[in-house]
Amino acid sequence: QVPKMIWASIGLLASLSLSSDSWCPASCQATSGPPGVAGLPGIKGDPGADGAPGKPGLNGQKGDQGDQGLCNCKDGEKGAEGIQGPLGMKGDQGDVGPTGLAGVDGQKGDKGDEGIIGPPGPCSPAIQSAFSARLENIYPVPDLPIPFTGVMYNLQFHFDPDRGVYKAPVNGTYVFSYHLVVFTKVLKVGLFHNFLPIVKSTEMVNLGLAAQQVILHLNMGDEVWLQVKDTANNGMFTSSESSSTFSGFLLYPDIEAM
Repeated sequence: QVPKMIWASIGLLASLSLSSDSWCPASCQATSGPPGVAGLPGIKGDPGADGAPGKPGLNGQKGDQGDQGLCNCKDGEKGAEGIQGPLGMKGDQGDVGPTGLAGVDGQKGDKGDEGIIGPPGPCSPAIQSAFSARLENIYPVPDLPIPFTGVMYNLQFHFDPDRGVYKAPVNGTYVFSYHLVVFTKVLKVGLFHNFLPIVKSTEMVNLGLAAQQVILHLNMGDEVWLQVKDTANNGMFTSSESSSTFSGFLLYPDIEAM
């Protein structure tokens, strides 16, 4: 029996030696094995917890305009008339409208009863008006008021020396006079009231004097001036030794002007 056990041991060692040569690789580097067989899917897990809300997105672009809708509506029947509402509040006053046309004058009314005479009023200051001026340029232009630019008195400025025209400040009675020296020519001159001649003078004597004085009633705004007839009869003269003058003053105003 002993030899059998020895041979059995030797056989076992030989098989181990052969088996060891069959699985030991030539090098020690690792190599991938064949893929394994896929396993069965696992059981579905439970839902996770809700995440935090995200940030708002940007505004989207404006869409294109849609097609116009068609209306096949028909007017319905008129409803019942409603009850009148309460009166509203008074509105603001509107703008003033354009001025209307003037109406026809009404008939003159009857004369009223005479009123009671009132107490006397305070004394009004006396109305004054006067001027006196001399000629400074000989042979003035005919058919126009003669300028008398050498003013000697014109405190109230009712006389315009450059035009040679006096304008009445109030209704009243006035006095005017002129004394005009004549030289080398005949002088025909007149005093005018609102373009109407009041008095005229003709002087033919060399270094003679044409003179007049008149009293006139004037209304406020009336004008008085002197005027030569024409160039041939324009001998009005002035010098350092001989002066031609024109003067006037208010004698007294009318009662209603006081």
